[in-house]
Amino acid sequence: MVNRHRGEINAKLDGRDWTLCLTLGALADLEDAFDAEDLTKLTERFSTGRLSARDMQTIIYAGLKGGGHTLEKVDILEMQADGGAVGYAAIVAELLAVTFGSSDPSAESGSST
Repeated sequence: MVNRHRGEINAKLDGRDWTLCLTLGALADLEDAFDAEDLTKLTERFSTGRLSARDMQTIIYAGLKGGGHTLEKVDILEMQADGGAVGYAAIVAELLAVTFGSSDPSAESGSST
């Protein structure tokens, strides 16, 4: 069971439940991937609401690694999310909300994709 207070979420990819979490190590990986000098810059980038498919892939991969899964980035290239691109976006939005906080009360409801 996921612990949202630790920043964990549950996501369904390829019909399987996965735990995702942006740990400190995962956040450092995201800083590198997005060429952000610190967490403030990373948060600013995410708060624009404009993420590419590659951005979402990078965030989901970091979340999977932070959730304790030993996958290579190539392993997630063909993973399917319920709802397609909208499903991926929902996973990323939920993961970022539990990691960085959200003023949206529905983000704290515990519902998962």
